[in-house]
Amino acid sequence: MEWTIQELAVRAGVTSRTLRHYDSFGLLAPSRVGANGYRYYDSTSVVRLQRILLMRRLGMGLPAIAEVLADEVDVCDGLRAHITALEEERDRVERQIRSARDTLDALRAGTEPQQDVMLAGFNDPYKDEVISRWGERVFRVSNDWWHGKTLDQQRAWKQAAEDLVAAWVAAARSGISPTSEPAQAMAARHVRWLSRIPGTPTADGDRERSIEMVTCLGDMYVDDPRFATMYDDADGARFVRDALQAYARTRM
Repeated sequence: MEWTIQELAVRAGVTSRTLRHYDSFGLLAPSRVGANGYRYYDSTSVVRLQRILLMRRLGMGLPAIAEVLADEVDVCDGLRAHITALEEERDRVERQIRSARDTLDALRAGTEPQQDVMLAGFNDPYKDEVISRWGERVFRVSNDWWHGKTLDQQRAWKQAAEDLVAAWVAAARSGISPTSEPAQAMAARHVRWLSRIPGTPTADGDRERSIEMVTCLGDMYVDDPRFATMYDDADGARFVRDALQAYARTRM
């Protein structure tokens, strides 16, 4: 069985542009290209895409994924790892369901839901990613900071993050250059927002690692399917990346 690029994108929950990007990066070439120029993918391609998406969810960059795939000779081992990851994801979702039910029960009973119960499991997907990129201390310090907030403070922080994203989208839609003064002012705002998260290089005043962090975040906003649509579309994500990376190069 074969799928066109559009069919595979729908089945995998990604965009056809993402699949083309993986091809240009040497990660996932189509199994064949028809006379009409259409790309077709067979079952072997689907298995490879499953591995790529799994590693992306684990926070691995595209160069690291390419190294893993180059060394991978046993598809069964890859599928076993995929199954393990899916089981872990299932456990996380079940914790979220229990948390939501506990909150609902508390509200029905007229009692104040416990904050830790309400938020249990919601930060779990990012733990391994943060530790792999920035170390155990960054996760621990920032996690303690987050759970030390009241529910109203957490809501305020999330609203500030949403306002920041909305401002980025508006800037990208306005047609300005990522290196323009308004875009660089947005980048400065973004970095100030990061610096308020304890444990991060920006909060610690570590200039070299701050530059690295801002640069990596810019790449992640474009490459990671979880973030690529946050800024309205792929063009918006690239605008944010280019503005942040220009700011990191010239103003940090």
